[in-house]
Amino acid sequence: MIEKIEFYGGANCLRLSNGEIDVIVSTDFGPRVLFYGFTDGENILGLHPDAKVETELGVWRPYGGHRLWMAPENMPLSYAPDNAPVAHFTENDFAARFVAPVEEATKIQKEIVVTLSEKGSEAVIEHRITNRGEREKELSAWALTIMRGGGAAIVPNEPHAPYSPESLLPVRSLAVWSYTDFTDSRWTFEKDFIRLRTDENLHGPQKFGVLNRRGWAAYEWQNLLFVKRFDVVERAAFPDLNCNTEVYTAGSFVEVESLSPLETLPPGEAIVHTERWQLFDNVGIDSLFEK
Repeated sequence: MIEKIEFYGGANCLRLSNGEIDVIVSTDFGPRVLFYGFTDGENILGLHPDAKVETELGVWRPYGGHRLWMAPENMPLSYAPDNAPVAHFTENDFAARFVAPVEEATKIQKEIVVTLSEKGSEAVIEHRITNRGEREKELSAWALTIMRGGGAAIVPNEPHAPYSPESLLPVRSLAVWSYTDFTDSRWTFEKDFIRLRTDENLHGPQKFGVLNRRGWAAYEWQNLLFVKRFDVVERAAFPDLNCNTEVYTAGSFVEVESLSPLETLPPGEAIVHTERWQLFDNVGIDSLFEK
């Protein structure tokens, strides 16, 4: 079922529902997925109505929820304002497409297709960036999900193996930013996972990225567990020292992000990057994934 509703102070949102899970997308700006949660349940996504970033291109607002950017990050081009209405098209009872206007500064066009499974919590989020300019562009599709504060992001480590002649070489790299501080209490390093929790009293930002060959990242909040899955593209180059997964937090703000490979995009061509979301109630991360 797809219906027009009022949400987040806007009268022009679309709610997709299969009776078990709801997704709400704004058409007044974005595109932004503003709600993902069980029907009549809590929103696992975080909303930040007062946040804004002043740029030479105008005011960019994160709003909250899930968005599509292009990587590598660039100021001001990554922050091109997306405050204009979004065209939307119903594909069927469980799918809708949302198309933003062409960005004047970047000459790219962003599109998100949301498809719900007919039952269960799965939502497929297809991201498309099309080069509408006259020159080729090197970029990556960057899917950023702002989560509800008060939880912890989880990124898997590569499978653990004991030291042996077969384990002499490293299995992946870890990218850090100039402000990354591993002495911060929000970090937890485990054999199987890296966890980065939010803390509304700690406003200094923390960020890390990895080349994640496990193909998933997650977020725990109270009894809910959000998992996003994405295809692992072997022998590809990714932004940010070869990262396809990144996590950022500052105070109660937190993002769980995935990135497509870097591509040189000719005029008129598109990059497509797909995430598959699931939401679990009272299910631990250890029970979902083999270690």
